[in-house]
Amino acid sequence: MSIPPWTGGRLGIVMMSALGDAVHVLPLLDALKAHAPATRVTWVLQPGPAEMVRGHPLVDDTVIFRRDLGLRAYADVRRQLRSRPFDLLLDLQVYFKAGIVTWLARSPIKLGFDFGRARDGNWLFTTHRIPRHAEQHVQDQYFEFLDAIGVPHGEPHWHLGPSPEERAAARALVAAAGDDGPLVGMVVASSKPEKNWPPERYAEVAGALARDARAITVLLGGPSHIERVAARRILDGAAERPLEALGKGLRILLGLLDLCDVVISPDTGPLHMAVAMNVPAIGLYGYNNPKRVGPYRRFADLVIDAYGDPGEDYPVSMEHRLGRMSRITTEQVLSRVRAALDRYAPGPSWRRARAPE
Repeated sequence: MSIPPWTGGRLGIVMMSALGDAVHVLPLLDALKAHAPATRVTWVLQPGPAEMVRGHPLVDDTVIFRRDLGLRAYADVRRQLRSRPFDLLLDLQVYFKAGIVTWLARSPIKLGFDFGRARDGNWLFTTHRIPRHAEQHVQDQYFEFLDAIGVPHGEPHWHLGPSPEERAAARALVAAAGDDGPLVGMVVASSKPEKNWPPERYAEVAGALARDARAITVLLGGPSHIERVAARRILDGAAERPLEALGKGLRILLGLLDLCDVVISPDTGPLHMAVAMNVPAIGLYGYNNPKRVGPYRRFADLVIDAYGDPGEDYPVSMEHRLGRMSRITTEQVLSRVRAALDRYAPGPSWRRARAPE
């Protein structure tokens, strides 16, 4: 059964977790509203991503899925969705919990992934599925949903950034370091240890950048134990002590990323937030496939690819590869930082020198 072309109305989005994936949803909203301005978007998502999109100009309404409530989370979402019927629902997440939420929503059309890419029986909860397609970048994979409903799309636009107040709060956190050199952000860890770069090498990079480029480094991330431990090891090992700005909340993190001249990060949400804001981002990849989840259409020249073997033309896939992050050397990262500053930064600390919005 075909889906009529989208002309506007009440549209639901189910993408509840994964901060990076939530960033990839934003260009869909831009394309939808450019094509059909009467589109009203309600997004079902967890508190973390919800904080990131708070106040976003293309998100009209949110329904919060509180995973910490256990089974009660579904009853709570069902209550919230009862007064929010949709004309179309896009289930962009392939897991079972997203399927349950899709099932609870009221919509005559619930569009999800094809049988081959849906997992955990997710396809059982949708009424329509996008056509089968070879694996490709996650952003292009999401654009397939637009193709299925007749919505054109071109260059992605994220419309992501801090408010003037959030940027001012971020500026205050780094003000003591001055504006003499570039500001280099280091996202210290992701939630998956297999994706992370050794903290001792971050410490070496921080020391070398301070010595050779008069750079100021700032440690970025959330308040989790794994991030706190990594930050402590970096602070203890660095010849020049970085600034530490963990756990300030996602909105202030947006402000901090926006101030950075370069960001170094494993494959985690803040990397994709930086790319969306056009902040030069050095992606460190060994566990995840960068052809599938690397920076989208920006800063491919800054990616350090330890996922593939030398000369390997590996396919786009969801396969994880263990033990490869340690292949990334300090000198490789320093080389990419120098390249980023040469190619993308108009001058030292130019982002902090900009007039406030």
